[in-house]
Amino acid sequence: MIHKEQKNISAIILSAGKSERMGVPKFSLRFNTETTFLEKLIDEYHSFGCIEIIVVLNETSAVLYHHLKLSVPSNVRVVINHHPEWERFYSLKLAALALNKVKPVFVSNIDNPFVSNSILDCLYNESNNFDYACVAFNGRGGHPFYLSEQVINHLRSEPQDQIHLKQFLSKYPKKLVEVNDSKVLLNVNNMEDYHKLIAVK
Repeated sequence: MIHKEQKNISAIILSAGKSERMGVPKFSLRFNTETTFLEKLIDEYHSFGCIEIIVVLNETSAVLYHHLKLSVPSNVRVVINHHPEWERFYSLKLAALALNKVKPVFVSNIDNPFVSNSILDCLYNESNNFDYACVAFNGRGGHPFYLSEQVINHLRSEPQDQIHLKQFLSKYPKKLVEVNDSKVLLNVNNMEDYHKLIAVK
């Protein structure tokens, strides 16, 4: 794992869903023989130079995470979402509150491990003047996305816990950052999706 000079940005990985259709927590799915989805994402964000990496898990996934004893950098911290039924906004709010320093963040869902430093470079370089931006392929938004310090402060001060994430982000104009990689649109919802996703690597 090559660690570049730290940049003025952190990362949040959302993985608190119950993964009932998968049968196993998505973070533990194998990206390859040596790496899980979570390790792959952490590796990319750490090598990019993110100051902090916050991983949001549910209680069951957190037990497995500690049991697996994954090798992760010291700037990775796990936050437990005790109400995964409250969905992504609440997970994102918990992560924002857990940040040691309020910085802009990249946000990834665990069900797309195809983050790369080249994609992060594009998003980072194009997003400095925006509050909300996401990578896109042929005009379709994908993952990861970017949130400014202003949005993070708004998340931290928002009194409600159960808001639809799209409703919350609709307050901010969205910047689409085009990348030449269709994998930014992929996600894993079931084992069929997983086998298709792994086949495109």
